[in-house]
Amino acid sequence: MSYEQRQKLGGFLFTLPFVIGFILFFLYPFIQAIILSFNEMVLTASTYELEFRGWYNYSYALQIHPEFSRTFTEVLVKLVTEAPLIMGFSLFAATLLNQRFKGRALARALFFLPVIMGAGVAMKMEMSDYSQIMLQAAQDASPLGAALRGLFERAHLPQGMVDFVMDAIRSLPVVIRASGVQILIFLAGLQGISREVYEAADVEGATGWEQFWLITFPMITPLIVTNLVYTIIDSFTAMNNELILLIRDTMTRGAGYGVSMAMAMLYFAVIAVILVVVYLAASKRTFYHV
Repeated sequence: MSYEQRQKLGGFLFTLPFVIGFILFFLYPFIQAIILSFNEMVLTASTYELEFRGWYNYSYALQIHPEFSRTFTEVLVKLVTEAPLIMGFSLFAATLLNQRFKGRALARALFFLPVIMGAGVAMKMEMSDYSQIMLQAAQDASPLGAALRGLFERAHLPQGMVDFVMDAIRSLPVVIRASGVQILIFLAGLQGISREVYEAADVEGATGWEQFWLITFPMITPLIVTNLVYTIIDSFTAMNNELILLIRDTMTRGAGYGVSMAMAMLYFAVIAVILVVVYLAASKRTFYHV
């Protein structure tokens, strides 16, 4: 086989476990969810029955439900605000952790610690207690938040920029917690760049800033695409995602299984479209080193 054929075969074998796992464990529940979204599940004494409702569940979710459209929009705006911050912070932290200094292993462990703390029971505790305490410090009503907003306004910055900066400050704990995996991926990519390239750049007189933009950044653009896709999926499927909590509440205490499944299918379709658009747009500027 040619080199290109071996590369394609390697990629296929790498994704094969996911394809097999999806077919065995997720395909049937996914089809069931689609069927439920067009029906209403009525519980009986021993089983359940499906009453066909057509597109009514989707119409109810988009036009009648009082919170779905608003929460959906808020989740999308939150992603647009936090994703660039997560990507920028991850690349910055990985670049620092890739330098040689004493205690580097400990520093890497500390940067990855928020990922561990953001899982399972710790996440539940944070959602109800600790995160609220941290986030209140950056609210506009707090003295710190009011002082920061006043400082930015006295600088005569545009109102949109002030709102974006304040949202970024409020999102800082979330950004740090959500950056652990991305830091590891960027760090692996940085360590994979040959030192000979940097040595040649030193001989040519390139500065550190020029080396970053002409060598480091182009070489890790494939990982930028990977981290961007991961960040989008991680944000949309997080345990504290307001839309996921709304869909769950709709299923258990709201309009029922049919409407909740219609909401989930709409959510899935929007996520799929966003991922395709982001991947196609980012891939055009990706540099693949052979």
